[in-house]
Amino acid sequence: MLMAVLPLTLLGAFLGLVLGIASRLLKVERSNVAEEIEQLLPGTQCGQCGNPSCGAAAEAVVAGDLPPTFCPPGGKAVAEAIAGKLGIPLDSSAMCDEGPRIALINESLCIGCTRCYKVCPTDAILGSAKQMHVVFEQACTACGKCEDVCPTECISMVAIKPTLHTWTWSQPTA
Repeated sequence: MLMAVLPLTLLGAFLGLVLGIASRLLKVERSNVAEEIEQLLPGTQCGQCGNPSCGAAAEAVVAGDLPPTFCPPGGKAVAEAIAGKLGIPLDSSAMCDEGPRIALINESLCIGCTRCYKVCPTDAILGSAKQMHVVFEQACTACGKCEDVCPTECISMVAIKPTLHTWTWSQPTA
């Protein structure tokens, strides 16, 4: 038994050491601005901007390939923060900020086809075949992908009702 475990343990330790050294030697340096912009983003890796991750989107906006309004889940607040960080003017007239939204599943129409949770980028939908599905509000980014694939149209994006924890006083306009 020891003769089987010892070589695998030594091999695992050696390969771990090699990977650790390689990660330090081959590290790709990122700009500080891109890291700061990535911290401003929601970090859900939803792909609505056309990039595979929020890190890639941050690199693209720093390079000038994306406008500051590229992140739909972030809304106007994130776009304004990105434009302020980069020091560029922001044209937010085309953006519609509907406020925070989440997916809501109508239980009477849900057939349990499992299409919605297969496309959800944040795993906010839970359910199984031929069973009703549920949306976790904390994980939902309101990307709308589940709404697009639902064959019975039982999923809709609804505004989150303000509670004592989420309500904020709006700023005066004058």
